[in-house]
Amino acid sequence: MTYIEELGYNAAKAERTLMSASTRQKNDALAAIAEALIANSQLIIENNKLDINTAIKNDMSVAMQDRLTLDESRIKAIADSVLELVKLDDPIGAVDSGSIRPNGIKIQKIRVPLGVVGMIYESRPNVTVDAAALCLKTGNAVILKGGKEAFNSNKCLAEIMRAAIEGSGLPRDCIQYVSSTSREDTTELMRCSKYVDVLIPRGGARLISAVKKNAIVPVIETGTGNCHVYVDSSADLEMAVDIVDNGKTQRPSVCNAVESLLVHKDVAEKFLPMCKERLDRHGVEIRGCEETLRILGTGAKLSLATEEDYATEFLDYIISVKVVNSLDEAIEHISKYSTKHSECIVTKSLDAAEQFQREIDAAAVYVNASTRFTDGGEFGFGAEIGISTQKLHARGPMGLRELTSYKYLINGNGQIR
Repeated sequence: MTYIEELGYNAAKAERTLMSASTRQKNDALAAIAEALIANSQLIIENNKLDINTAIKNDMSVAMQDRLTLDESRIKAIADSVLELVKLDDPIGAVDSGSIRPNGIKIQKIRVPLGVVGMIYESRPNVTVDAAALCLKTGNAVILKGGKEAFNSNKCLAEIMRAAIEGSGLPRDCIQYVSSTSREDTTELMRCSKYVDVLIPRGGARLISAVKKNAIVPVIETGTGNCHVYVDSSADLEMAVDIVDNGKTQRPSVCNAVESLLVHKDVAEKFLPMCKERLDRHGVEIRGCEETLRILGTGAKLSLATEEDYATEFLDYIISVKVVNSLDEAIEHISKYSTKHSECIVTKSLDAAEQFQREIDAAAVYVNASTRFTDGGEFGFGAEIGISTQKLHARGPMGLRELTSYKYLINGNGQIR
C-alpha cells in the first residue's frame, strides 16, 4: 500500500465513524479545535515564520506573502470562523423532500456526507482549518494537500486539529495531511478513486488546470477569479471609486479581488483620474487601453494593456482598464475574459442593473457592492471550502450544504412490482 493509499484507507475508515456522529459530538470537536488553535498560537506563528522566511528568499511578492502570513489576530479570526460553524444547523440527516406513492411506499430524500474529500490548495494556511472544520461538521473525512510554500504552517495546523478532535472522542484520521511535497504523491491523490470521493482544488489557474487534466476522482472546480467592475454612465462616481479601491487593494492576493476595470466613455474623463488618485495611494499599476492612457497620460505605473493583461488574474497591485462605448460592450468584454467568479456593475439605472445581472454568467453578480463579499463568512455560511466557478453540484461559496449529497430512504410494507 502506497503512502497516499494508506491515507485514503485511514480516512475512509474514520469517515464511517464520523458519518454516524451526532451534531453534539461534531460541535464539541469543532469547539476543541478552536480552543487548541488559540492555545497553540505561538507554535503556529513560529512554524509560519519558517514559511515566510522561505518566501522572502524566493522573492515571493508582498501580496502573496500577506496571503501566507499568520499572526495572533488572524489565528483568532480562524478560530472564530470554526466557532461560527458550531452555531449553524447540521445539514446531515435533514429531509429535503418526501412523498407517499399511490402504492403506499414512503420515500424521503435526506442529506448525507460526500464521503472522503481530497483538498489540494495553495498559499493560504487558513484553508487548512476551514476545509477540515467544514468537512467535520458535515461528516466528511478530509485529506489535505497544501502547497509547499505553506508546508510548515499547514502541517502544524493539521497536527493541532487532529489532536483536538481525538481528545473530543472522534477519530483523528478524520483529518489527514499529506506531509510530502512530491508531485508524484499529488498526482496519486488526484487518481485515488478507490478511497477519495471528490477532489476540490483551490488556487491559481495552473493548479486548477493540472488537477482537471490529471484527476480521475470527480472534481469541483474552484478558485480562479478574473473579476471585473463596470462603471456605467449613470454611476455614482464616488461610490465607484470606493468599490474599485476596496476590490483591488483591500487584499489583492485573493480570488474575489478586482483584476479589471471597465468604464463607460461618457464618464471616463471624470472618473479615471479620480480612480487613479485613489489607487496611487497603494501603488497600483494600471495597464489600460489607448483611451485610458490618453486620459491619464504617462507615468511609471501606467502602460498599454495587452490581450493577455485582460485575461490575467494578477493577485497583485495591478489592474487592467478599458473604456467601453456601452453596457453591451462591457458585457461582451466580461463574457470573453471572465472566469465566472464575481462581476460587478456600478450604476443608478435599474434597467442596466437588471440587464447586467441577467446576462452576466458568473457565480456572483453584484450591483453597487464590492466583489470582496464573495466569501462564505460574508454570505453567512460560517466559512467556505472554496468558491465554485462551475455549475454542476455547487456554485459560488461552498459552505456546509455544498459538502453534502443525498440519498433516498424508502419504507414499505411488502409492496412488490
